[in-house]
Amino acid sequence: MGHPAVPTTLLLCQLGLAAAIQWLGLAESGSGVAWDESHHCGLLAGVVPEHFQTCRRNLEVMHSVVRAAAETVSACQKTFEGMRWNCSSIQRAPSFGPDLLKGTRESAFVHALAAAAVAHAIARACASGSLPLCSCGSAPSEVPGPDFRWGGCGDNLRYGLQLGAAFADSPVKSSGPGRTALRAVNLHNGAAGRQVLSDSLDTRCKCHGVSGSCSVKTCWKGLPGLGEIASELKSKYLAAVRVTHRLVGARKQLVPKETGVRLLKETDLVYLINSPDYCVPNVPLGSVGTQDRQCNKSSMGSEGCDLLCCGRGYNAYTEEVVERCHCKYHWCCYVVCKRCRRLVEKYVCK
Repeated sequence: MGHPAVPTTLLLCQLGLAAAIQWLGLAESGSGVAWDESHHCGLLAGVVPEHFQTCRRNLEVMHSVVRAAAETVSACQKTFEGMRWNCSSIQRAPSFGPDLLKGTRESAFVHALAAAAVAHAIARACASGSLPLCSCGSAPSEVPGPDFRWGGCGDNLRYGLQLGAAFADSPVKSSGPGRTALRAVNLHNGAAGRQVLSDSLDTRCKCHGVSGSCSVKTCWKGLPGLGEIASELKSKYLAAVRVTHRLVGARKQLVPKETGVRLLKETDLVYLINSPDYCVPNVPLGSVGTQDRQCNKSSMGSEGCDLLCCGRGYNAYTEEVVERCHCKYHWCCYVVCKRCRRLVEKYVCK
């Protein structure tokens, strides 16, 4: 039996709202492009009309956008590699499935991470001198301590947030009438991702002194790697709040769907519909299932065979691996190793 057809207007609206993350397709299509001519903006999958204008006006930023897309895909998959939903669907960008189109927890995470990633990449590109329109972040307003001074070249978070928000949010804000709840959720999650990025800015220092002493330190403000941001956003994903979009006073707002839940924070991730358990394939829900996924027999965590295989059990098989062994150091200065073979037992879900 076929599945009921999705109304055309609803499908177009979902696709329009998904445009906020369609640019993740540039991880594949944009990596080999020079980005030195405006016609490049219209050639690639993932560049939607709203991004086309931003691209033409800011060609030099597109290398950072492509880098952000690749880092988003990599960080998402690494962060969720041991879970039932392992972010494999992000590789379909710019053509996403229901798991990233319908206001799920998973969509919340990807929107937040993508928004943080593009701001992160631009902020770092400013500090590295890659972008002609910006440079190092401004010196912090706080007074330095007695043992250090402000210097160096900090990541330009302010510029990254400004241009990153303009890029990530423009397709959502201009997506037309309908599905205002999904629009509000996507905008909230993008802003939450950027706020988590802002909160991660910390002080980095380098020592100066005679014979390697640290009599004086030069310090600046820097951002951690995107993997650290993804890890923090995963915690937000696990504690995400289901919301509804309803009138509060004179305007519609996102409020928790369950009564008795605390007020939303700006760093909360929010979602509209519950996700499937992702145990079995279900195309309309965006689940590919966990059959044939490798699991860890000895783990009690999400990557363990009990949880990952959803109680279906697992199959064991042996695999021969080749690795370096019996390594010896020779003066001076190299190491010689032999190559050893051994059988390793591995497990996959039934």
